[in-house]
Amino acid sequence: MEAEACLAEDGETHEYAPGRLSGVGPVAIIDIGSNSVRLVVYERLSRSPMALFNEKELAGLGRGIAGTGRLNEQAVEASLAAIRRFMGLCQQMQVRSVHVLATAAAREASNGADFLSEVEEITGVEVSLLSGPEEARLSAMGVISGIHEPDGISGDLGGGSLEVVDIRGREIGTGETFPLGGLRLEETSDKTLKKAEKIAADALSRSAVLAKGQGKPFYAIGGTWRSLARLHMRQKGYPLHIMHEYAIPADEALDFCRMVARRDAESLDSIEAVSKSRRLLLPYGAIVLEQVIRAMKPSVIILSALGVREGLLYDLLDPETQALDPLIAAADELAVLRSRSPGHVRELGPWTGQALAAIGIDETPEEARLRTAACLLADVGWRAHPDYRGEQSLNLIAHGSFVGIDHPGRAYLALANYYRHEGLVDEHLSSRIRELVTTRLIERSRALGAALRVAYLVSGSMAGVIPRTRIEARGDQLTLVLPPDRGMLAGSRLQRRVAQLAKLGGFRPAIVVEDID
Repeated sequence: MEAEACLAEDGETHEYAPGRLSGVGPVAIIDIGSNSVRLVVYERLSRSPMALFNEKELAGLGRGIAGTGRLNEQAVEASLAAIRRFMGLCQQMQVRSVHVLATAAAREASNGADFLSEVEEITGVEVSLLSGPEEARLSAMGVISGIHEPDGISGDLGGGSLEVVDIRGREIGTGETFPLGGLRLEETSDKTLKKAEKIAADALSRSAVLAKGQGKPFYAIGGTWRSLARLHMRQKGYPLHIMHEYAIPADEALDFCRMVARRDAESLDSIEAVSKSRRLLLPYGAIVLEQVIRAMKPSVIILSALGVREGLLYDLLDPETQALDPLIAAADELAVLRSRSPGHVRELGPWTGQALAAIGIDETPEEARLRTAACLLADVGWRAHPDYRGEQSLNLIAHGSFVGIDHPGRAYLALANYYRHEGLVDEHLSSRIRELVTTRLIERSRALGAALRVAYLVSGSMAGVIPRTRIEARGDQLTLVLPPDRGMLAGSRLQRRVAQLAKLGGFRPAIVVEDID
């Protein structure tokens, strides 16, 4: 069957895609860095932007600039060729707006202005040449956009520079820039790692920003640090291959960085996890992170997959949209795209909160937030074969493109929806996913799964029913209350589901039919 088409406001014909969300978009960002030139096209401008397309060219614009003061001509040509391709792709994808950012290499090179003039001629867009403090600010905004209530120091390591800035919630402090990007450090140290270590140590020991961060998280941004974390993840046999909010205790990260910086990269265990184009700069990234840890003494290193580009998108949002919870926004969007009734899954949050309280399960504000997201995702697997809905839902949620959630939180969402489909059994559940969560979160995921199993038998997956029912403790009974016009729902299967939920709190089950105020 051929795809349908629709006529847009501008008169152009667009393919109708039910799997895409409408809004202001697509939006593209071309990011011209010292090491790479990248195009990312986002579905639309939103609190939780989804990338439609992502491509980079490791042009190495900043290579050699420390010695010559100029952008390498071959790198310039490679970058311009990539940007021409990017604009062709934007045209094909019917991108509504293109933003072009340039950072350290173009900022510092004597021929940077000429290069940017050619970029503007190709793109028809004025290039935003970011200063060091502005680059630090947008990197910090990227962290704010993707990590729930951050409180620490962010550091964005590019090919030419390192930007650090302190963050508390949505407040951004003063930023600092250091000439410690991988390409820059490789050149200024004459490719001598001992000398690179001294350069980094001397520079970062004077950082006023890092000195404020003792005992707080360090949010690491940039391709070299992501490669470093990917290597660490692979060596540990970590069960969840999601980079965003991957966390490494600071003392463990320090030992790991020392090992990477002092060993030949090709001799490292699991080095195949790192692309060959990234391996040359890996020891320099390790050196800089080691010196950050020594200067700051953080509690943990947390990887952020979001940086300058996402910071720019966040900056373009109105204050009301910026204030939205990115996890809840993303979960709600997926509910719109994948669930039988978005209205129904939105009703499940308050109802399950009442149900868990009735069986004596207390929640922190963060646990309640995660439960709300899990409810929004409770029906995303309904199109899968019934025998595999639990497994499919678990995989879709655990590996989903969500932000505003750490890895234990991801595991909780996935487990709750596994139990919602499979029942409170672990027979087909990999033990690896359970390794990511505490016993407290496992208990709450099982309780939520049991509550959802009751809810879906009552509602038939349709909106408007669940708010007319309630679950409450009456003495030693856990009671499901149905309104008189829904009394026919009290069948044997529902009774078994209520009994399963009641058992978690040590109650006897009951279903009654009565008027509900």
